Amino acid sequence: MLNPPIVHDLEPVACIGGGSLVNADLKDALSLCSTVVAVDGGLMAAQAHGCDISAVVGDMDSATEAALAAVPPALVHKIAEQDSTDFEKALSRIAAPVVVAVGFTGGRLDHQLAVLHGMMRYPERPCVLLGGSECTFLLPRALTLDLGQGDVVSLFPLASVACRSTGLRWEIDGLDFAPGRVIGTSNEAMGQVHLEAFAPAMIATVPRAAFSRVVAALAALEADARWPVHAG
Repeated sequence: MLNPPIVHDLEPVACIGGGSLVNADLKDALSLCSTVVAVDGGLMAAQAHGCDISAVVGDMDSATEAALAAVPPALVHKIAEQDSTDFEKALSRIAAPVVVAVGFTGGRLDHQLAVLHGMMRYPERPCVLLGGSECTFLLPRALTLDLGQGDVVSLFPLASVACRSTGLRWEIDGLDFAPGRVIGTSNEAMGQVHLEAFAPAMIATVPRAAFSRVVAALAALEADARWPVHAG
């Protein structure tokens, strides 16, 4: 069962973490999102960039007392349990068509891996991780993207998963993807790409230039193309 939502929005919601946050990432996120959720230590980054914060979520072990004092108490949601990461605490409590996560790349690799784990743990909450030259997301059951010919499409399984595709230079039908066995990095789009996954376990990475198209495609998913609550 999902945690009770803290933030509801019919449009994409931006989620700001305490990792590396560059102006370009935040600018791109805010171009598509009017609602901002700060994740624990991401509060200071959000405040430094003048964001209008709708909620602060986390165990509050990184947000400073001064930063928290500047936020109305009703917007601060301290979740003390340690069975989930701060990112998971936030993602699982945002009810929106898609979440755009910035400030979660760079810095510690274990934190970045934990974000991918969170995206897999809550597949019913589509999320696009933006940073560097790429955007990353968990494949839904089915997704069609308009990409440029030659755009890199990398697929990395977090567990055993089968997929289908059309529009890739090397189609993936029939491959048994799994960590330590088969991965799908550095494939290429031939134009429009259609991808299907049979379990919520495949991470996809495409060029940053496709960011707005990825967000729009995930936000527009029909119910039968989305993962149910805690699928798999």
